This record gives sequence, structure tokens and C-alpha cells, in this order.
Amino acid sequence: MRLATWNVNSVKARLPRLLGWLAEKEPDVVCLQETKCPADAFPAEEVAALGYATAAHGDGRWNGVALLSRVGLEEVSAGFPGEPGFDSARGTVTATPEPRAVGATCGGLRMWSIYAPNGRALGSPHYAYKLAWFAAFGEAVRAELRAGRAVVACGDFNVAPTDADVWDPAVFAGSTHVTPAEREALAGLRALGLRDVVPTPMKGPHPFTYWDYRAGMFHKDMGMRIDLVYAAAGVAERVRSAYVDREARKGKGPSDHAPVVVELT
Repeated sequence: MRLATWNVNSVKARLPRLLGWLAEKEPDVVCLQETKCPADAFPAEEVAALGYATAAHGDGRWNGVALLSRVGLEEVSAGFPGEPGFDSARGTVTATPEPRAVGATCGGLRMWSIYAPNGRALGSPHYAYKLAWFAAFGEAVRAELRAGRAVVACGDFNVAPTDADVWDPAVFAGSTHVTPAEREALAGLRALGLRDVVPTPMKGPHPFTYWDYRAGMFHKDMGMRIDLVYAAAGVAERVRSAYVDREARKGKGPSDHAPVVVELT
């Protein structure tokens, strides 16, 4: 089975690229983030022509996630129990979630496509929201693992697990994505039994998955590894290979993220 995750940074803007990539790579399950598309406007017919069923969760703003599968799509969950949200007008965490997670059972795996909150700045309400979101997601994962589910959480976690996952740790000092609290949230997921499936870079020593559009950062490989695959132990043991598809970040009008592709036995 071939799994993939990709922050497409607008599925409509990236649709020709996405369709071409699906046809070429033929993944069995794809987790998409930052679709920026209402669920009922997702290009499901276009991906269905390539053999994929779709579970999309979005409201048309800057968030949005989706799962594409050609090995079954059952028990779809738009969001997870206890997922918090954020009231931008009031700057407070709320009980009304944003479209940041969609789960489904695909080919025996309990797949989650997640787009974690950015956090913006240390000490801000957005940062508190990010930590609360991860805490709630951890509880949802805990419950599914206890139920014997083969959980695979894929997506844009908006956290670099270690200093080796950013091009220059000094540049990120005092910023989100690298703080102890954020990394502890990832450690909490690993403590539950999920494993970080670290991909092989196609070029250079670092398996970065995101490069800012500005200042030629992609060509200088000034990136971050924030698009992650966290898999239950039984699934992680089936991994034959994993890589960052850096080629998908090249050319005209790319996303600022590259897909991560994982091959399972």
C-alpha cells in the first residue's frame, strides 16, 4: 500500500498539478491539507476519474483537509471528539472546531489527515489554541489505539520535531514550530505508541517538506520538516520506504510544501 500526505495550499489552484501527480505516483491513500475549499465544492469528480473516493472537510477559508482513497473509505469523521476551535474576533479558544482534521478507515488503516494550527506567536491566544488542539487530538488518538485501531496520522503538524528539522535553529529562536511545548505535544503522540516515519530526502541531507516562497529558499534548501507521518507501531513496522517528493515542489505555481510518500508491505 502506498500512502501520501501533501499540503497543497489550495486544491483548486493546484488541481492540475494534483491530478497529474496522482496519475503518475498512484498512491492508494492521500491526505491533503490546506485545501481552502468548502466540502461540497471539493473536486471529487475529477479525482474519482482516477479511481479515488473522497472525504473532504472544509469551509472555504484558509483551512480544509481531505482524504482520497482507492482502497475503501469508511467510518468518516469530520473532526475528532473534543476538538477545540478558535474565535478570531474574540481571540479565544472555543468548542466550535475549524476544519482541521478528517478521519476514515482505508484498507484497514485508521487514517487521519490533519492540519494543525499555526500558533503564530509565543504567548498569543493562537499559540494556546495550538497546544489545546494537540492535547485533544492526543486523547482522540489514545482512544482509537486502545480500541485496536491501526492509526496513521498524516499532515501538516506545523511543528519541527527536532533542531535537525529546520535549516538553521538560530533563525527560529523565539518562534513557534520549534518550542519545547510544541515538541512535547509531538512527544506525547509518540508516547501513546505512534512512530515518526522519517522520509528520505531526494536531494541533500535534510528531509525538509516545506520551503517559504520568498528569497529562493527552496533552491537554497532553507526549509523545515513539518509535514509528518505518525503511524501506530504495527503500521510503522510495515514501512518499506518513505521519501519527500521534492520534484512536486518545482516548476510553475507549486505549493510551498512537498508530498511525503510512504510505501507499506
